[in-house]
Amino acid sequence: MKRRQNGEAVRIEFFIDSVLINHVPNGNYGGRWRQGAGSRISVCGLPACTLKGVMLAVLLLFVISVNQLVIAQEISQTTAVADVLAGKFRWMASAPLLAVNPKQLPASPDNPWIAVKDPSIVWHNGKWHLFCSLRKQKGGQGRIRIGYLSFSDWKEAPLAKWHVLELADDYHGAPQIFYFEPQRKWYLIYQAIDKTRSLPYGPHYSTNDDISNPSGWTLPEPLYTVKPGQNAGLDFWVICDDTKAHLFFTTLDGRMRRAETRLADFPNRGWTTPEVVLKADIFEASHIYKLKGLDKYLSLIEAENGPRRYYKAFLADRLDGQWLPLATSRERLFASPVNVTHQGEPWTESYSHGELIRTGVDQRLEVDPADLQFLFQGVSDEDRAGKGYGAIPWRLGILRQIKEQ
Repeated sequence: MKRRQNGEAVRIEFFIDSVLINHVPNGNYGGRWRQGAGSRISVCGLPACTLKGVMLAVLLLFVISVNQLVIAQEISQTTAVADVLAGKFRWMASAPLLAVNPKQLPASPDNPWIAVKDPSIVWHNGKWHLFCSLRKQKGGQGRIRIGYLSFSDWKEAPLAKWHVLELADDYHGAPQIFYFEPQRKWYLIYQAIDKTRSLPYGPHYSTNDDISNPSGWTLPEPLYTVKPGQNAGLDFWVICDDTKAHLFFTTLDGRMRRAETRLADFPNRGWTTPEVVLKADIFEASHIYKLKGLDKYLSLIEAENGPRRYYKAFLADRLDGQWLPLATSRERLFASPVNVTHQGEPWTESYSHGELIRTGVDQRLEVDPADLQFLFQGVSDEDRAGKGYGAIPWRLGILRQIKEQ
């Protein structure tokens, strides 16, 4: 059997002995037959009581089924992309996939671990590589750390061993992971303060030649030093185009800011002064992605509705362009209880600090608009009730894009 691509049509050929059956989709699914050397064959009247006739009938049905399946998949993908560009998002939520497991973390009986949050993830060399903030119950020194674990399947994640990265004794969290191709290095971008090294709070980075080596990360270095009086922001996010690196962040005041530097100057030289690029009813965790196959960028930004968290979406033609509302109204949002269905028992009413599953690992941060998946932190209203933000027992789950069939 041969399956060939001919323009937009799928060409499928079967060889049985010396007879060639040739089918080219043409809209009526009737197909065309071409006879080679051998017995005479009839489409409408197959040779009676012959094995070859039965086989040909089965193959014809198979060809038609494959043809219909290919067309259905193409229509589904086209519809999914059109829905994204129109700001129409519908999701199916998984069961909780990952929670704090004290058995897989360093012992901390006096200040137990309570939450896994702020995920950033890539698929590399046959494994998921997940970086998160790990939070303890009480405040103070060491209350938040960046954790790492790897696994081949999400079923393995709860039993995978956590590695708590030794980056600083003081606060650091909200990591972002990507591979910076120009330098052939892995980068972690995160917010941190390191008083022992006189590093003030702000955007920091660490690098590693091997993402699977948790002890290989360099100590925190600032992307730039926050100037006195400047709003430092939080949830720092880097994405690159062909010439520049762009840093986005929010400041808890309804504003998203952006700074840029040349790729040759990344990571710690030449940054422009951050400028406000969006004012809206937004809160934190502004994450930006390139839509694969389109000259479009998607920005996801977390917002608040009372104690609940949800996500809005904005769209731009360029990273330094204007961000236009895409899914920002209460009736039409990127991710909220309004447009999420649960596979089993509902376990969260909040859809907070998340990461779209990317098609690659590099600094372009591309995602497939026809197959969106969103890894997020969630919590039920019941589990959150009466707790301050630092005491919320966040868990991780995945939203999968619902497509028209």
